[in-house]
Amino acid sequence: MPEADLTPIAAHWDACAASFDDEPDHGLRDPGVRASWTRRLAEWLPGEPSDILDLGCGTGSLTLLLARLGHRPIGLDLSPRMIGLARRKLSAAGHAVPFLVGDAADPPFTPGASFDVLLVRHLLWTLPAPHEALRRWLRLLRPDGRLVLVEGRWGTSGGDAYAPGSPALPWYGGATAAQVIDALRPLARVTHHAELTDPSLWGRPVHDERYVVIATPKPDAA
Repeated sequence: MPEADLTPIAAHWDACAASFDDEPDHGLRDPGVRASWTRRLAEWLPGEPSDILDLGCGTGSLTLLLARLGHRPIGLDLSPRMIGLARRKLSAAGHAVPFLVGDAADPPFTPGASFDVLLVRHLLWTLPAPHEALRRWLRLLRPDGRLVLVEGRWGTSGGDAYAPGSPALPWYGGATAAQVIDALRPLARVTHHAELTDPSLWGRPVHDERYVVIATPKPDAA
C-alpha cells in the first residue's frame, strides 16, 4: 500500500489542540471523570510499574494518569501542538515523561523494543490502515504484554475522511467490538472485552457503542 500523506491529519489535530481538553473525557478536569478513568486504568494495567506506550496521546491526560499510577509512560502523537500541550501538562504536574511527535500507526520503535502495555484510546477510526497498525503494535509488546484498546462506533463506518486531502478511513465513524476482535483474532489472544457506557467516564450519558478490548500477542503471529 502506498504511504499515506499524513500532513492534513496532523494539521487537523493541530487546529483542535487548543480546545481539545474542553471535552470531559479529553481534559479529565472533572474529578469524577478523572477518578473513573483512573479506576479503569488500574483494572486494565499491570499492578507493578510498567513500560507503557500511550499511542495517540493527544494532550497527555491519560499519560498523566499512567504516571500518577506509578508507571513509566511514553506519549506519541502526530500533532506537534498536542504534544506541546502534553509536555507542559506533565511537567506542571512534576512528571518527567518522554513525548514524541510521530505516526501512532507506525511507531518509531524497533520491534522488540518491548513495552509491557500499548494503550490506545479512540485512535483506530483515524487510521488509513487500521489492520496494519494492529499488527505493528502487537510486535512492540513483550511476550506477556498487553494491548489495551478503548474504542467505539459513533456512526457509519468506512470511506470518508475528516480532513480535506487526507486518505480515506475504513473505520471512519468507529469500529464495533466485533470488528476489532475479528481483526485481532489471527494475531492475538483477546483476554478481556467490556462495554464502557458508564456516564462517569464521559461526563455525560452515551448511547453509542463504547468498549475496551485487551489482547496479548500470539507468539507465532506474523
